[in-house]
Amino acid sequence: VQLQACGGGLVQAGDSLRLSCAASGRIFSRDVMAWFRQAPGKERAFVAAISRSGGRRDYADSVKGRFTMSRDNAKNTVYLQMNSLKPEDTAVYSCAAATDLGRLPRWSSEYGYWGQGTQVTVSS
Repeated sequence: VQLQACGGGLVQAGDSLRLSCAASGRIFSRDVMAWFRQAPGKERAFVAAISRSGGRRDYADSVKGRFTMSRDNAKNTVYLQMNSLKPEDTAVYSCAAATDLGRLPRWSSEYGYWGQGTQVTVSS
């Protein structure tokens, strides 16, 4: 399976960005999808996850109310709409996939497939 993330960039605080992650080589509609991020000098952190149908979502407290994750199974793509961006959102954002077992994992070790990451930089 291949995951290709894109949409990152340099923005100012308060701006919005939408990340996309396109999947191929796997039955996308069976997978839980997630976004993680890693800031310089920090551990990779959970951002959001979505069930295979899109009916269940989970967000890290730090992004709840500002970020929205969605998916389009017909296009094998997930999205992360990021609003009201803050400098502390600066990180490399990666998408990940795991077989949907009825829950939304927050541990990166539970995801077997990863994209290459896209840089998001938020200036103050």
